[in-house]
Amino acid sequence: MSTEEITDRPNTGSGIEKNGINPVSDAERRGTPRGLFGIWFSWNVSILGVSYGIYVFSLGLSVWQAIVAGIVGYAASSFLVGVLAVGGPRTGLPTLTQTRFAFGIHGNKFPSFFAYLSNVGWKVTIITLASTTGAELFARLWPSVFASSNGKATVTAIVLWFVVVLAVTMTAAVFGHELITRIENWIAWLTGVMTIAFIVIIIPHVHWSRLGSTPDGSAWAFLGGIVMAMTMVGIGFLNYGGDFARYLPRRTRARGVIGWTAGGITLPVAVLLILGVLLAGSDHALGEAAAADPIAALTALLPLWFFIPFSVVIVISLIAAAITGLYSSGLALLALGVPLSRAATTVINMVVISAGAFYLLFISDSFLATFQAFLALIAVVMGTMGGIQLLDFIRQRRLGWNVGMAQAAGYGGRAGRWTALVSLAAATVVGLGMVTSSDKNIGRVVGFLLSKSQEKGVIGQTNMGVLIAMAIGIVLYGLLTFVLKFDVPPNFSKAPQLQEGGLRDGEQPRVA
Repeated sequence: MSTEEITDRPNTGSGIEKNGINPVSDAERRGTPRGLFGIWFSWNVSILGVSYGIYVFSLGLSVWQAIVAGIVGYAASSFLVGVLAVGGPRTGLPTLTQTRFAFGIHGNKFPSFFAYLSNVGWKVTIITLASTTGAELFARLWPSVFASSNGKATVTAIVLWFVVVLAVTMTAAVFGHELITRIENWIAWLTGVMTIAFIVIIIPHVHWSRLGSTPDGSAWAFLGGIVMAMTMVGIGFLNYGGDFARYLPRRTRARGVIGWTAGGITLPVAVLLILGVLLAGSDHALGEAAAADPIAALTALLPLWFFIPFSVVIVISLIAAAITGLYSSGLALLALGVPLSRAATTVINMVVISAGAFYLLFISDSFLATFQAFLALIAVVMGTMGGIQLLDFIRQRRLGWNVGMAQAAGYGGRAGRWTALVSLAAATVVGLGMVTSSDKNIGRVVGFLLSKSQEKGVIGQTNMGVLIAMAIGIVLYGLLTFVLKFDVPPNFSKAPQLQEGGLRDGEQPRVA
């Protein structure tokens, strides 16, 4: 299916999802906002959340400051994801297609490409972690078969889990939305229960008497903690909120979409952040070990009877995140203009992701740090894109959420909307100048607006430039569009019947 034309591709009700980036028809709409909670919860309930708390604490905050800053940052950024998710039921479009409303059909390809890179990059990391976690479990249970002389998992064990993880992830992602929704809700219950049990077992390792030994940090450091929390969790999801909400009925209440989306993201990471802060605040050595390798450091504290099932649950939670990410990355390829079906782009992404994970697992010994540094830079573009789209919701609502605006020029859309593109470009330049990178090669092209002291201070260490860029993009776009009235209206010259009032309920546009 060409992504230059958005056509109605209804589901058959079972089997592989047929919808790609077309608007989901009213006949296919189902469910309630409550169903969004399980999808986002299972995506975010991961032992990695413990290390996020340790990162916030390491900014020089006290225990209570780190907990408050982390929760505020998570809640604020997750709220933004929830707001963007409202566009799903209003238009029936995935988020990276709806952003064509703001950027135009061709102008949208630039930020969508970076969003695609970020999604694929994190899936490489997640699949790598899932494979190594499963392999280490086998090495501990059957060392004579799956462990090398140094006690580490053998290549055979890693390859075995690598194949299993890929197979499960691709199968669920190819079948699409309905199967993913069912799987993710079951995983949410399983991982939720096991995480509670994990917390009960780990809590005795917190030395409560030592928690007050760390003094309060400055107000500037506290703000930095909020920013760091926002960039670690919610900002990365801004471009995918609508992907899972678009099957909800068109008139679903916005507050339900926002609340269940934000709650599903915030609850698991907030609880795990608190645990991470308590561990780091009471035992600095354990905190440092968990920050470097949370899975190894924290599972070492577990008794064998719980270590075995919990390791399996860790793998399941990572697969849950990989499934939803792979599904969204397939939609991102369609938004870029790849003329294939959603299932086909999902398979392509699986090949790309598996190649990256294979390289990370078996070839490179330094790729991960560099790649994660690169992904942090992509967040500058993604955050700014999300901010502009959030503000553009005002215009989109005034125009009746007309899905014709995602079409080619002349059928309701634009090739590009310069007001949004100029705002994105200007904000991105400023943002890159205010972020830092631990990779020396990437570090040469960023941070050019910061002094040496600022690079090592809160601004540089928290990558506050991501939020600054987002704010600049929003302000500049608002100034050009709503104050100076340099608006670029929809172009209906080839489809005049779409000019007034958008489409009637259930209608789907088709362009040549």
